[in-house]
Amino acid sequence: MICAKGLHKRYKKTVAVDDLSFEVRPGVVTGFLGPNGSGKSTTMRLMLGLDHGEGETRFDGEEFASIRRPMNRVGTLLEAKPFHPTRSARNHLKMLASANGIDDARVDKVMELVGLGPVKRKKPKGYSLGMAQRLGLAQALLGDPDTLLLDEPTNGLDPHGIHWMRDLLKRLASEGRTIFVSSHLLSEMQLMADELVVIGRGTMIFNGDVDQFVREFTRSTVIVRSPAAGTFISALEAEGATVAKGDDGELVVSEMEIGAVGHLAFTEGVELAELSSRSASLEEAFMSATGAAEQFVAEKPIQTAHASRGAQNA
Repeated sequence: MICAKGLHKRYKKTVAVDDLSFEVRPGVVTGFLGPNGSGKSTTMRLMLGLDHGEGETRFDGEEFASIRRPMNRVGTLLEAKPFHPTRSARNHLKMLASANGIDDARVDKVMELVGLGPVKRKKPKGYSLGMAQRLGLAQALLGDPDTLLLDEPTNGLDPHGIHWMRDLLKRLASEGRTIFVSSHLLSEMQLMADELVVIGRGTMIFNGDVDQFVREFTRSTVIVRSPAAGTFISALEAEGATVAKGDDGELVVSEMEIGAVGHLAFTEGVELAELSSRSASLEEAFMSATGAAEQFVAEKPIQTAHASRGAQNA
């Protein structure tokens, strides 16, 4: 269990992290989300005592700095390339293993686990970003820890690597480990995470179940197709539903459950060609929840005259 209480960090007049408190439970993957500049990396550094600030974080009751051999308890990946430039990747891990009482056999095991076995004797300064991420994960796993803190671990990985990372973290969580991972890949987080901590401008927006987050910040809709769509709209609106016309003649119904829509169609004698529900995505919920907390807002692309002529010609 990770218990963070009252985490706070100020850079001169700017508050980067504002009194954050949350728990990360074992046995599940907990995603850590927020827009750029929201304070995610600073929060992780505060949790590990790498930044000076207020509050405390305990890992199974102990602060990170008081753990005698921390790699055996808490594995971390905060930066892509924190490696010695002249050592081979294997020797870099051997150095860390020696300092934490870890056998050399574990070094070879984790390098094979992350797919770097064939290049373990090469210097990591020549690694690509994706390879460096894999070496960083090998470092985090070196002590076979019960807890992992990973900041953007899929950064630089190709689609196969991202799929592999997801499966690995879910398997580690199923073994009862505590997994806390940040990412900007929301579609991937929706597949991987069970619970979420969502922040914006350093403050807590949400802490809880993924499905609950989606329900709280979006609304599901019911899709209806019917030869009598025009007549059915009036009946739906009379029951308090909000109806919008979608693509290809579909009706997008909100504020009414799918069962109630089906029952209304039956009682009104309306033939249905389709009746289905459409749930919002984690990305839609994230955009809704954090829109007001976005710090770096770019201008919308301006349509050029060339693009406008192309659209007209099409």
